[in-house]
Amino acid sequence: MVSLMNEDEGQQNDDCVVRLNGVVIGYDSNDPLVGVPDLTIRSGEIVAITGASGVGKTTLLRTIAGLVRPISGTLQVCGATLPASPLRGTVGYIPQRLGLVRHASVRHNVMLGARAGHTQSLTILPSSDVTQHAMDSIKRMGLSDKSNEPIRRLSGGQQRRVATARTLAQAPKLIMADEFLSELDDETLSKVLSEVIDYVRTSGAALIVVEHDVSRAKSMADRLLVIDDGQVNPFLSEPTALEVKS
Repeated sequence: MVSLMNEDEGQQNDDCVVRLNGVVIGYDSNDPLVGVPDLTIRSGEIVAITGASGVGKTTLLRTIAGLVRPISGTLQVCGATLPASPLRGTVGYIPQRLGLVRHASVRHNVMLGARAGHTQSLTILPSSDVTQHAMDSIKRMGLSDKSNEPIRRLSGGQQRRVATARTLAQAPKLIMADEFLSELDDETLSKVLSEVIDYVRTSGAALIVVEHDVSRAKSMADRLLVIDDGQVNPFLSEPTALEVKS
C-alpha cells in the first residue's frame, strides 16, 4: 500500500483540505474504477492527476466534489466528512463541459460564482462588493471587453476562461479543474495558469487538476499523481514547481 500523504507528517490537520482514507470510487461496486488507500491534500498545495483515458480521473474529481458517492471509505473535504457537505462556496469545480449558462452573459455567469462564495441567495440583488469581486475575476482572465457577451458567442478557449473566472470569483478553499487549460493558446494558457496559481498561493486554497499533458502537469504541480491499474500512485517524487513571475 502506497501512502500519498503530504511528506511533512508533522503538520497539523487544521490545514488539511482533502483527506481520502480507504476510498474506492466508481459507479458499480462489482467493478470499481480506482482505489485510494491514503491521500491528504493541504492548504496551498497543487496536485495534478494524470493517467490514460478512461481510468477514472474525472470520476475521482467528481467524487471529491461530492457529485459521485464513493463505493467505500472515508472522504473529508473542507472540514466536512461525507455524507455531510462542505459549506456553500468552499469548493470550486471546473468540469470539462464547463457548466456555463450559454444564453447568459459572461458577467452573469461569473456573478453566480461570486454570489456562491459570499453565501448570498441566487435570487437577491448582489451587493456592490460581490459585483466588484466578479468584475475583478473577469479582468484577471482578460475578458473585461467580453463581460456583456453571451457565452454562446465566445470561442471554446474564452468559455474556459469564463469558467475559471467564475471559480476565482467564488474564492473557494478548494479548486478542482478537469482539463481546464485545453483550447487555450500558449500565451493565454500561461496567463490563466499564473492567475490560478497566484490565487492558490496567496489565499492558501488547494488545487487539484486533471491534466493529460504530463510535462505541463509536472510544471504546475507540487505533486504529480498517476492513476494506473486501478490505483493512485506518485508519478514523480519531486516534480518541478512552476515559478510564477509577478
